[in-house]
Amino acid sequence: PRVPVDPTASPAPPPLSVAAITLLKGVVYRDTQEQVWRHILALHHPLREHLAVLGLVLVVDEAEGYAYLRSLPDDTEPPMPRLIARHRLSLHVSLLLAQLRKAVAEFDATSGEGRLVVTRDRLVEDLRTFLPGTSNEARVVDQIDRTIAKVVDLGFLRPMTGRSQEWEVRRIIKAFVDAQWLGEFDARLQEYAVALGLVADTDQGRSS
Repeated sequence: PRVPVDPTASPAPPPLSVAAITLLKGVVYRDTQEQVWRHILALHHPLREHLAVLGLVLVVDEAEGYAYLRSLPDDTEPPMPRLIARHRLSLHVSLLLAQLRKAVAEFDATSGEGRLVVTRDRLVEDLRTFLPGTSNEARVVDQIDRTIAKVVDLGFLRPMTGRSQEWEVRRIIKAFVDAQWLGEFDARLQEYAVALGLVADTDQGRSS
């Protein structure tokens, strides 16, 4: 028998529109947005063409299970207005991202199965090394909590349900903190330490 159609019901939005709008809001993950993920895979080519009109490039990593948008290079001709804003990262946020990216590399090298979950205690320990010494422990921890919150807002950490001091490290961090960035990790840490006054600038010492 035919199912009666409710004339008052609103029609479902087109899958192409659903996929495009969701991507414009942020990263799409296979494990949490299965329906949208299927739309993206099924409509990959028309979706790419549709977004290109806005000066955006669709990036899909099927192995890692995420998709996101990035702007065309600034030297694209003719130049396009930037729809996706750049985020200027603070020193502390950059440090935490570097530590998280290194943790993902170590996780992949050892097991790589399941999800990488980090605790607040671990993040505090990782960042404490790079913060200037102070007798005000509460201020240090508060700074670290604000840094963690910012990285959550950026989408690189996802709070674990029912576990208030644990976060899943999202695989998208591999796309933004790439292999070249990670390869320069030790040099970056030295720069951060000098900027924070934790170590002397050896290059300056040699030139003086």
